[in-house]
Amino acid sequence: MSSERTNEIWILGATGNVGRAIAARLVAEGVTGLVLIGRSEERLSTTFADLAGSVTLKRLASFGDMLAAVRSERPRVVVNLIGSYAETAVPLAEACMPGGSYVDLSIDNSTLASLVDLDHDARAADSIVIGGAGFGVLATEALVVRLCAGRPTPTRVQIDALSSYAPEEGVVGEAFAVTSVDVMTIGGRVYRNGVLTPVPLGSNLRTHKLPDGTTVKSAAVPSGELFAARQASGAPNIDFTSALAPTATLIRATLPLMSRLLKLPSMRRMMIRQMAAAKTKKAPRPRPFSWGHAVVDWSDGTTREAWLRAEDAMDYTADVLVAVVHRFQAGTAPRGAFTPAAAFGPEIATEAGATFVDVGAAVA
Repeated sequence: MSSERTNEIWILGATGNVGRAIAARLVAEGVTGLVLIGRSEERLSTTFADLAGSVTLKRLASFGDMLAAVRSERPRVVVNLIGSYAETAVPLAEACMPGGSYVDLSIDNSTLASLVDLDHDARAADSIVIGGAGFGVLATEALVVRLCAGRPTPTRVQIDALSSYAPEEGVVGEAFAVTSVDVMTIGGRVYRNGVLTPVPLGSNLRTHKLPDGTTVKSAAVPSGELFAARQASGAPNIDFTSALAPTATLIRATLPLMSRLLKLPSMRRMMIRQMAAAKTKKAPRPRPFSWGHAVVDWSDGTTREAWLRAEDAMDYTADVLVAVVHRFQAGTAPRGAFTPAAAFGPEIATEAGATFVDVGAAVA
């Protein structure tokens, strides 16, 4: 198959919060060739009425239609925001080969591993595949890459993703609902002696005093930050917690039963349907900043710790995706399949607007 492609940038799932934010940023920068894709022509037209003339709107009613269009129309860049990444990520990434670039917000261990497994094929096809290009994954991965630079393999890594964002009025939506139900079904995960190991969802409850003086709780969830930290550090023992995990005592007590029930296909479908339709209210973000946190320990007694500070986590996610698209356009992205800091180094986090905050000096 020819590697020739158009110069178009396709945003799949463009009418969601992140899709709208990326489109607005790229149009404001004068980027051309934007094609905004969604399932509803009416919603596309309403959402992007103010961008008329600057973008192309394309209605594709199903994932199958989107996949077929990517294969046949051959855009230069595909930004996948449609969710359900376990089903959509690898087929779309492969459809971008040869010669195209792919990026998404996948944030589960198995999907990120499957994307990175495309590395050989992507290199051979002169293509670029980036998974997990948002606050989730990058906020902790960038710290681990930075803290481990020039050091031997550590013995242990603790990472925490402490997002803060302002919800908008609307509905939860299917993509977030599927992710949430999958988290409850799978339960928590850690690395022990190099093996991804189950732990109870909501375990490892932690209370953080953040560098800005605020506090937040976090707990264990099964998330792609673990995979990225393992790739970046090689550490045999890795723990991850998230501020999005359930931390209330009563909710945590019901999670084992909920996890068993959600393994039933009928219960899973009902929960996704109900959660997707749940209303959200516009509200300020709960804390001034979003934070990534990492502590890395070595066998010689050395410990390094640092924070990453970002603004609203959803806004930062849009900024990360825009920074990755800029790298694609500049031709500075390495060929292959990666998570963001593995491809571009921790600098991609600061290019998107974050700040690193180191805790003291290395202590041996």
